Amino acid sequence: MAKKRKKQRALLPFRLNVLFVIVFLLFSALILQLGVVQIINGEEHQAVLEETTNDIAEISVPRGMIYDSEGNVIVGNEPVYSITYTPPKNGDPADKKLEIATKLADIMKMDDKAIEKITEREYKEYWYLLNAKEADSRITAAEKESLDDSEIYQTTLDRITEEDYKELEQDDHAKQIIAIKRELDSATELVPHVIKNKDVTEKEYATIAESMGDMHGINVTTDWERYYPYDGSLQGILGSIKTGIPEGEEDYYKSRNYQLNDRIGTSGLEMEYESLLKGDKKRVRYITDNQNNIVSTETISEGQRGQDLQLSINMEFQKELDKIVQEELRSAINRHPGANRHLEDAMAVMLNPNTGQIYAASGQHYDRENNEYESADMNTVFSANAVGSTVKGATLLAGYQEGVINMGDSFYDTVMNIAGTEPKGSYRNMGPTTDLQALQKSSNVYMFHVALRLGGEYNYQPNQSVSFDSSSFQVLRNYYNQVGLGVETGIDLPSEATGYVGSEGLAGNLLDFSIGQYDTYTTMQLAQYISTVANGGYRIKPHFVSEIHEPSNEKDKLGPLAETKSPEVLNKITATDEQINRIQQGFKLVFQSTDGTAYRHLSKEARGYNIAGKTGTAETTKDGTDLENWTLIGYADAENPDIAFAIVVPNLGIINGGQQYPITYEIANRALEYYYEHTSPEDEETAE
Repeated sequence: MAKKRKKQRALLPFRLNVLFVIVFLLFSALILQLGVVQIINGEEHQAVLEETTNDIAEISVPRGMIYDSEGNVIVGNEPVYSITYTPPKNGDPADKKLEIATKLADIMKMDDKAIEKITEREYKEYWYLLNAKEADSRITAAEKESLDDSEIYQTTLDRITEEDYKELEQDDHAKQIIAIKRELDSATELVPHVIKNKDVTEKEYATIAESMGDMHGINVTTDWERYYPYDGSLQGILGSIKTGIPEGEEDYYKSRNYQLNDRIGTSGLEMEYESLLKGDKKRVRYITDNQNNIVSTETISEGQRGQDLQLSINMEFQKELDKIVQEELRSAINRHPGANRHLEDAMAVMLNPNTGQIYAASGQHYDRENNEYESADMNTVFSANAVGSTVKGATLLAGYQEGVINMGDSFYDTVMNIAGTEPKGSYRNMGPTTDLQALQKSSNVYMFHVALRLGGEYNYQPNQSVSFDSSSFQVLRNYYNQVGLGVETGIDLPSEATGYVGSEGLAGNLLDFSIGQYDTYTTMQLAQYISTVANGGYRIKPHFVSEIHEPSNEKDKLGPLAETKSPEVLNKITATDEQINRIQQGFKLVFQSTDGTAYRHLSKEARGYNIAGKTGTAETTKDGTDLENWTLIGYADAENPDIAFAIVVPNLGIINGGQQYPITYEIANRALEYYYEHTSPEDEETAE
């Protein structure tokens, strides 16, 4: 027994020695490894620790401003408090953004529009972040094996029910968090993204400024918002901007160096001149470590805000035209409320016929449901209507050029009866009528004869069928196109309507076409047409922008001139000077002879302006009611014109036994009076 205990005592030191040897070897290996790391690979590992990334971020600058012809600001930039979020490189994870959004929601409030935009998916995503473990449990292991990460996430969201998140829809604080997180999700790495810049209160601004250290990437600064000193006037034509690349146009804008959160012109002049208004972005270099923390920043370029546009629009004239059109529309509706129950719109354009510069363009709409009048200036380029007899000058030009009539030819004006077609005539039988009288008194029958001859029919016989070449529709359209009817005017807007083109090739349709009761045209097309006649045959692009200026250092002042928009001639019509002069003579008779269709409706002042032009009435129907479109085009002075106009009022009621309110003439009278009393025409470049 003693011998056994002695043997055990002998084994104990041996085991301790083995343990000590093992510990010694382990420590030796550790020391050796540390030596390798520090001595042999020390510099390499230190370089990894100190490794940084150099990134360039481009930051948007304020847009260029828009001024009127007198240098008054129409669209400006107003400084506003702003709350921004700048994500680190590679962005923040969802839970981090949720944490930031939650803290911000305790301090500031998003507006109602932001709350109203919350989608079902956003409710689900927020619920998921709060209940990730429960949501993940709804996906089986087998499903996870067969799906990729994005499919797993989508399936998880699909299995979140309305019952799960319905309480969130009633939780105002939760909705604030969701709206804020939406903005955080929209941000681009290293680029400041505006979370809120409308109605940021001083308290919100100050509190967030004090708390920025607790909210990674959040900053308070001064941003800008568009403001409109002439609110409500010309708003559609000026256009609008929005934050974010329009859906479906990502490739287009990204190829032009746009970020997802840039502000972009989406309509009107804002869109048409986007490349000038957007400016050159500020460029900042960010140095980030291997943990994506920003180590330092350096401004490479301060950038340059966008160039400024100066319009040919005189805003005082524009405001007055808006007022005139709206008041006369209201008068017509109130004067004959029963007959004019379908009357809702009126449009007017005033421009320089020699340069295409638009002085004022107004569209007014009556919202019957809410009993309100509102600006609808884009109707001048998008609302196409049958315009009636205003096209008769173009019809005669076609007849002259095709050789089917000669200047001075006469036709007997009486009702025409063509087999298979309703009787057609002028508003009264005029007897023998020359081409000038056909314009002066607005003879339909004269135009019918021109149209039939264009189709090859020279031997009209009452109650007989006629033989004509259906290609005459296109022949007449080609001549109409020359003066601007039925084609794009080329106006400096992103798009415009060209009107309806009739497709039935019947004889009666050809006759209607020749008097403006088949195809349809916009007010701007009529303005281009009358300008073409007024200036001697040059079809010129109408345009709003007259000059482009570099940004100024003075507030709300135009900077150095960068570019002047010269008149752009689209085509010279093929009519001879003598033929154009003939139409000008007829147009002058319309306004200045006592037998002219416009004369009796002119004010005393307007009769002194030496106006030339054409009246028009087109028959139309709406909801089974017979109606009329009234149009009026003209220019003054007839010998040396500096202004042309086009006025369209669709869907006037027909007054039985009474006189309809002469709305188009009243608009013309008042607009021309204001122009000549308050606007001094300057010497401007004319087309050659």
